Amino acid sequence: MAENPQTDDAMVAALLREREGLVQQGLDDRVAAVDEQLAAHGHKAAAGDKKAPASRSTPPKGRRAREGETT
Repeated sequence: MAENPQTDDAMVAALLREREGLVQQGLDDRVAAVDEQLAAHGHKAAAGDKKAPASRSTPPKGRRAREGETT
C-alpha cells in the first residue's frame, strides 16, 4: 500500500485514499472521476500517480489443482 496522504484537507485525503483503492481494482473511469474532484479541491496530481494497472491475462504459474479438480 502507498504511503498515507500528506495533507491538512480531510476531503483531499479521503479522495486520495479512494483513488488508491480504485487504481488497485483497475477502475479507470472511477479514477478519472476522483481525479476531477481532486483538481476541483486544488490538488495537483504528483508525477508518481499511476493509472490503473493492466489486468492479468494469464493465471499465476506454479499453482497445482487439488485432487479431483481439473485445470
